[in-house]
Amino acid sequence: MAPPSLSSSASSHHHRSSADELAAELTKAANEAIAVQTERHHDDVMSKPREVVRTLKCQRKQVGEGLAVWRSIGRAELPDLDPFLSFDEIEISPPAGFLDHPHRGFETVTYMLEGGVSYHDFSGHKGTVSTGDIQWMTAGRGVVHAEMPGGEGVQRGISIWINLASKDKMVEPRYQETASADIPVADKDGVSVKILAGDCLGTRSALRPRTPAMCLDVTLQPGARLRQPVPRGWSACAYVIAGEAVFDDLEGGAAQTATGSRTLAVFGGDGDCVDVRAEEGGPGARVLVVAARPHGEAVVRDGPFVMNTKEEVEQAREDYRLRRNGFEMADGWASDHANTAADAAH
Repeated sequence: MAPPSLSSSASSHHHRSSADELAAELTKAANEAIAVQTERHHDDVMSKPREVVRTLKCQRKQVGEGLAVWRSIGRAELPDLDPFLSFDEIEISPPAGFLDHPHRGFETVTYMLEGGVSYHDFSGHKGTVSTGDIQWMTAGRGVVHAEMPGGEGVQRGISIWINLASKDKMVEPRYQETASADIPVADKDGVSVKILAGDCLGTRSALRPRTPAMCLDVTLQPGARLRQPVPRGWSACAYVIAGEAVFDDLEGGAAQTATGSRTLAVFGGDGDCVDVRAEEGGPGARVLVVAARPHGEAVVRDGPFVMNTKEEVEQAREDYRLRRNGFEMADGWASDHANTAADAAH
C-alpha cells in the first residue's frame, strides 16, 4: 500500500507460473528462511540481546486530501535499512487512494490496523485487505494495480517495501494473503504475538517471503517481556504502534531504551535476539518487530522501480511504457477503481 513517493489520487485470480514452478519457489524460500533461522532457535541458546543504536520519532505528514503518513524508513535520517526500503504507518480515506501504478524489483507488505484497503491488479486479482489481514506481494518482474480505501472514514495500516535480491528481481509476481482469523497467534506470560511471517514462541507462519524475513505484531501487558531470536546478520527494527515499550541490552550493562508510540527503534547487528518489554504499572505496548536478511547489493530507485543499476531502472520504465517483459497485461487494462473514478469525472 502507498508508493514511497506518496502520490495520491482523488479474490479472484492470482498470477501463476506453472504449478511446479510455484511449488519450487515456495519450497526454496521456505528452506532458505528455515536454514538461516535454525542457527539458534531456542531460548536456551540465545546469548546476547541486540542494542538499540538509534530511535526515530515519526511525525504525521499530510499528503493531500485524505492521506496522512508517519514515515520511519525512507526519510532523510534513515533512507533505508537493507533490505527494507520504506516503512510507513498510513491513514487513508476517500477521496485519496492510489490508482493504477506499476511495481518492479521488490516486495510490498500491507498490514491493516483499522478498516481496509481494496485492490485490483492487471491479472484480475482483486479483493480487500481488512482489519488484521496481511498481504505480502512479490512484485518481481512486474505488477500493475490500484489500491483504494476499502470503506468510508479513516482506514489505517502499515506499509513496508522490502527489496529483492538481484537474482529475484525478475521472478514471476506472487501474492500471499492471510486473513486475520487465520494468522497464527502465540501467547505466553502476558505476551500475545500475531506471527505474520517467521516464527515466535514455537509457532510458525505459513507465509514465505521471497526475501527471508520475520514480521511479528507483539502485544505486551504491563510487566510482560518477549525475548525474540533474530538470525545473526539480519537487519532488525521495531515500530511502537501504541503504548510504551522498553528495549533492553542486558549483556551491555543493562542499557535500556524506552520509546513511545509511533517511534522506530533500530537494532545494531551484534547479538542474536531482541528484548522488548512493557513497564510494570505502565500502559502496556503494541510493537511490530521486523527483521530480514540484507542483500548487500547496489540499489537504484526511481519511483515504483527498484533495481541494481540505472540501466535496469530505465529498462523497467521502457518495459512498462511499451507493455512488455512482464507488463503485457497492462495493455488496454484499467482497474475497477480507475473506471469508477473516470465515470465520476464525467
